[in-house]
This record gives sequence, C-alpha cells and structure tokens, in this order.
Amino acid sequence: MKQLAKTMLILGFLSWVHFSCSDDDGPQKTAEELAIEILAGSSEQTWSISGGGSVSRDGTSLTNNYSDFEIKFRNRGSAGLNYETVGSGGLFDPSGSWTLEGENYNRLRLSGIQPVANRDILYERVGTDLRLEFTVPNPSSASARVEALVGFYVFTLKPKQ
Repeated sequence: MKQLAKTMLILGFLSWVHFSCSDDDGPQKTAEELAIEILAGSSEQTWSISGGGSVSRDGTSLTNNYSDFEIKFRNRGSAGLNYETVGSGGLFDPSGSWTLEGENYNRLRLSGIQPVANRDILYERVGTDLRLEFTVPNPSSASARVEALVGFYVFTLKPKQ
C-alpha cells in the first residue's frame, strides 16, 4: 500500500511538472492581430522618415520633400484603429481610421479625402523598417493638385522611439 501511495505521488508530481512546463502561453493570436501589431505595436507606433527613411515616386527620390513625414498607427481595441500624420504634403489626411484588407491582411486602407485615402497600400516589415507601396492614379475629374501627386510611391519608414 505504501508503494502504491509513493507511485501515485511520483506520478502526480511528474504530471504537474509536465503540464506546468508546457509551451501554452494562452490563446494564439490571429493573423489579423499579428498584422495589427506590425503597424501599431501593442497599442501605438509612430513611423518616420527621419533616421534614414526614404520616399520615392516612380523611382525618383522625394525624401527631401517628405523629410518631416510621420505616421502614427493606434490600436484602441474596441474603440477602433486610428492614424495621425504630419508632414504629408497633402498626400495623406492628418488623421482618420484604418483597416486591414486582403486574405493575409497585407494591405492597409486609410480613411479620408486626400489622394492616398481609400486606396490599397501594400505594407511589409523589412527588418525594423516599415515599407509602404501605393499608387495615386489620375483623378477622374480635373484637379491640378492631385495630378501633381500621381504616381507609384514607396515609403520606407523607421520606427520612432
């Protein structure tokens, strides 16, 4: 009987050790949650040209034109996903909401009325940088301001600490 009690005690202890050392860190994050973290971190993240970022349109550098550009992505949970920009030169709205699109959540869409608003923006992390690619098409109605911004853009942004 003592032997059975010792065996049960050892088995109980080994079971406890096995289950307490498992890799279960709680529920796994969804693909959408992981994509949101790329842009907004755990709650908000600011991305900037300063510190080595760049901007090009149709292969021509425009970094000097956007040297003060920053975009801050916020994840406010149930209150939604919001963004703010500075130094956008009329390309982006100063603020609005954002959504993720596509099966892999690899496209970003910003609300607003400026040329980039409501268009697919392909994004990806490259090391610690954030790369945004998008096209500003010719406007359907005459607008000299928008026509001046037409083209394929690549923004390479650095995380702001």
